[in-house]
Amino acid sequence: MKVRDITAAIEAHAPLAAQENWDNSGLLIGSPEDTIHGVLIGFDCTPELVDEALAGGYDLIVTHHPLIFNGLKHIGPEDAVGRAVLKAIRGGVAVYATHTASDKVLAGVSGALAAKLGLEDVRLLESDAEGFGLGVIGRFPEPLPVPEVRQILKKRCGVRAIRSSKPLRTPIRTVALCGGSGSSLIEAARSAGADLYISADISYHHFFTEPGFMLMDIGHFESEIAITDILFTWIRKKFPNFAVRISENLNNPIYYY
Repeated sequence: MKVRDITAAIEAHAPLAAQENWDNSGLLIGSPEDTIHGVLIGFDCTPELVDEALAGGYDLIVTHHPLIFNGLKHIGPEDAVGRAVLKAIRGGVAVYATHTASDKVLAGVSGALAAKLGLEDVRLLESDAEGFGLGVIGRFPEPLPVPEVRQILKKRCGVRAIRSSKPLRTPIRTVALCGGSGSSLIEAARSAGADLYISADISYHHFFTEPGFMLMDIGHFESEIAITDILFTWIRKKFPNFAVRISENLNNPIYYY
């Protein structure tokens, strides 16, 4: 098996051409022609994830967030990115990231969150001429009171804490979602008729919402972690007998007290 075989299976669902122009999705370390014997799927490419790959004989790591995002002026053991890069190169481990390529397809990050909530009639919130776009919008089968929506998020999505605008007194029917940092889509969600917009990394002033519309910030990690299951499914469907595993190091760097 070659690196290019695995990346082609992923890109059949999340083409790199879909990624945002500021992003760095794709093959970050290694060659498409490298021979591999196993794939380890993670969320962030940390030094611990690379250690896990090396210990298990996995020579391709696939993550959501890119290990190399901004330009690197120095690669050394002094910081986590440098340590991970050095470990991967020295150990012959290729590293690939999907990031906004998998954010901008309906079957990707936001679509997975919508499925966990049980939304119906789900579509992209915004889409370009090629049919790619960030965020989705859908409907609960029946209107739900705000406290029930909170419980669904906590139970089905592993959400420990929710930052919310003033709760609506009326039931929630239409919900817009964007995994990760989604403040830029707040107005699009409201204009599309959403009662509730769920995302992460929302700043203070956005919580002053208009009547009939509310926000929930469920955390960056919590809103995107379902991508690991999606990546596993995409690869395993194409190569059912190849060694593919989801990492045991899926750790949220944010702690709640």
